[in-house]
Amino acid sequence: MASASNRSIPDLLGDAVNQLAKLIGNEFALARAELADKAAQVARASALIGAGAVLMIPALVVLLFAIAAALMHAGISDPVAYLLTAVGAMAISGVLIWVGISRMSGDALTPKVTLEQLERDKVAAKEMVR
Repeated sequence: MASASNRSIPDLLGDAVNQLAKLIGNEFALARAELADKAAQVARASALIGAGAVLMIPALVVLLFAIAAALMHAGISDPVAYLLTAVGAMAISGVLIWVGISRMSGDALTPKVTLEQLERDKVAAKEMVR
């Protein structure tokens, strides 16, 4: 094998291109792995949200009836007590839905490691071409 000082510029450039191709292949593998991890994170978060919702429904119904009964016992008419209870439940459910959606936002699921590695590879590729 020829030493580095005896190698021609086309040979060196060819080696650089081969190394860059390997690097890009590794980056795609990293991206696939990270995206699979993010997809699993979404699946787990969705399962937890779904399980929590299913288990919470019966407890929530009983709690809402108890709140409405307490309001009626305090002297508020039946329809107004039910209406106040429903509005409060809707507000709380809106907050919970917002928090769940924010955890599945694009920013939370961005493959940050891959993007950072691609930036480093871009710099390395520029250095190889110099």
